Amino acid sequence: MGIQVSNVCIDTNDLKRATDFWQAATGFSVASADESTVYFEASDKGGAAISLQLVPEQRQGKNRLHVDFSTSDLDGEVKRLKDLGATEVQAYDGWVVLKDLDGNEFCVCAA
Repeated sequence: MGIQVSNVCIDTNDLKRATDFWQAATGFSVASADESTVYFEASDKGGAAISLQLVPEQRQGKNRLHVDFSTSDLDGEVKRLKDLGATEVQAYDGWVVLKDLDGNEFCVCAA
């Protein structure tokens, strides 16, 4: 018996804004949505899907879990994500830590 990651859920205080950001960031299309949750289609590359969940509380403190993305164009992707509204937290040795519009941290690394 075993398990695999099928979905990573990201909390948000603004579902529309987060949907627009993550859809543009990942290129994923929306598979289903209701007033409190958006599910994106899983990547055609076999990776886990992403969903968004509307929550009333603001994020506080450091993320206990975050998503890592890889790319062959680190500088270009980081610039693109920053143009979408992400903010850079830290960059080091082929990795860049960013925050989405709700302050959720995620990483982009060189493939």
